[in-house]
Amino acid sequence: MQSLDDALKALHLPAARACYAEVAERAAKEGWGYTQFLGEVLARECEVRRQNRVERLLRESRLPLQKSLESFELPRLPLRVRQQLSSLLDGKFLERRENVLVFGNPGSGKTHLLCAISQALIRKGYRVLHRSCCVLVQELLLAKRELALPRALKRLGGYDALLIDDLGYVQQSREEMEVLFTLLADRYERGSVLLTSNLPFSRWEEIFKDPMTTAAAIDRLVHHSVIIELNLSSYRMEQARAAKSAAPPASLPEHHESQEQQGATASSGEAEPPAPAG
Repeated sequence: MQSLDDALKALHLPAARACYAEVAERAAKEGWGYTQFLGEVLARECEVRRQNRVERLLRESRLPLQKSLESFELPRLPLRVRQQLSSLLDGKFLERRENVLVFGNPGSGKTHLLCAISQALIRKGYRVLHRSCCVLVQELLLAKRELALPRALKRLGGYDALLIDDLGYVQQSREEMEVLFTLLADRYERGSVLLTSNLPFSRWEEIFKDPMTTAAAIDRLVHHSVIIELNLSSYRMEQARAAKSAAPPASLPEHHESQEQQGATASSGEAEPPAPAG
């Protein structure tokens, strides 16, 4: 008869194999039944697999992991944005194929906010890919030139959310914007787009170079979307000012006079002798 250890190895259940002896000892002490013992062993296996999947998805996402909810200064956000954030963290908007569009000045925390949301979504089991707009369009353009654009779009379609960072930050060519529009059209009602931009919709013609393409891109993004406006001052500038104000004032170098200088000063300070009487 095959041993339990060998059976768990054959079934590729490494976590269960590692813990079953410890769980069996606890079960004997506490009088567990077979069902409770088996349930505990399999629960540990499931938890280890979940953690491994999350770690794999985080690596795959290319997210900057330092930009998390824990490192984000939530009190800086207006109340309405905090309410929007709370409703996004459960991930239900991904199932509805909704987009999240974040606008604001440079340094206002747009990227950090969406990266933090994305990490929370990954920990719930969703697949997210983070790419800067500049890099993404170059990858799509290369795929188009190699006649592999449909395959590239299919690969991107496997993600629950695609985080496109800094749309409009760098001016792109018309050809680059055409492949970006192709991507947005392909994901419409099929997968969520998370997007940051420092340009309002009224200036998006600067991005897409054509009024009709601009209108079509905005229409597809806005149709099912949550729009967040971060009208905040630059977080980086605030940090720089805080660091500058916290720094101790520079002390002036002490001036040490030589003994000769001190003597000369003392001599020059003595009163002249009175003139002799007449």
